[in-house]
Amino acid sequence: MRGLLSVPAPAVTDFDPDVTWRLHPQVAVRPEPFGALLYHFGTRKLSFLKNRTIVEVVTMLADHPDARSACRAAGVADEDNAPYLHALGVLARSNMLVPEENP
Repeated sequence: MRGLLSVPAPAVTDFDPDVTWRLHPQVAVRPEPFGALLYHFGTRKLSFLKNRTIVEVVTMLADHPDARSACRAAGVADEDNAPYLHALGVLARSNMLVPEENP
């Protein structure tokens, strides 16, 4: 007999750096000296952003047409954005970030 309780797995979001992203509406950002804490009230997950640049990128995502533009706006050179795009991908897969829906 299988388990009596079935919990659906959270949706896994493929991260595309060429689309507009934003924080999930249930995510709060708490600035810290090392960067910030992200808390998802729906999933109760906590994520640590380890520097202020990634915090700036995350908080500016919705203001830019894509993640690469948000990185540029935060002062990250195109040749240096790989770790930032990787971090954004991790946040998207954990449902901290969601793609902006077209109206």
